[in-house]
Amino acid sequence: MTTETQEAIALPFHPELKVRVEDFLAYEAELLDERQFDRWLDLLDDDIHYWMPLVRNFEFNRPQDEYSRAHLDAAWFDEGKQTLLQRIRQIQGGDHWAEEPLSRSTHMTTNIRVAAVTETQITVKCRFLLYVNRREEEVRLFVGKRTDILRPVGDGFRILKRSIFLDQSKMLFKNLTTFF
Repeated sequence: MTTETQEAIALPFHPELKVRVEDFLAYEAELLDERQFDRWLDLLDDDIHYWMPLVRNFEFNRPQDEYSRAHLDAAWFDEGKQTLLQRIRQIQGGDHWAEEPLSRSTHMTTNIRVAAVTETQITVKCRFLLYVNRREEEVRLFVGKRTDILRPVGDGFRILKRSIFLDQSKMLFKNLTTFF
């Protein structure tokens, strides 16, 4: 059975699962904010799809056109684990001009909701606020929604898919080197 054809199993609400998911997401944010990128990579499934579509302004009767389509249109990110690893190696190498000096970040997630559970996956929806500062005058603020598909592994999780939906349609930043 493929990921696309699996149907969510209607399970009773389990508060302990939500607490575990919230703790996992808080730990992930902490790793990113502390620039522990190798440990962050360990949280990603080898088959991860890390995707952030472009946001478009659209007419009121075309809400389906708000975000670019996966695998069909351009996206800010459409990456797998190998590409994420390459981006991290660039930052860690010290020769990545867009991260010299390194950015400071604060990741905040809220409104965390376990949306669906199957035998092999947990779909989690949340809202995020990401503050990034580099040098005195470079401040970036990202606000949006996220859908994560987590794969249970032992006592923890791996991120199998991350879909990032920004609320801003135009970015006025010099670079986009941040992990969400």
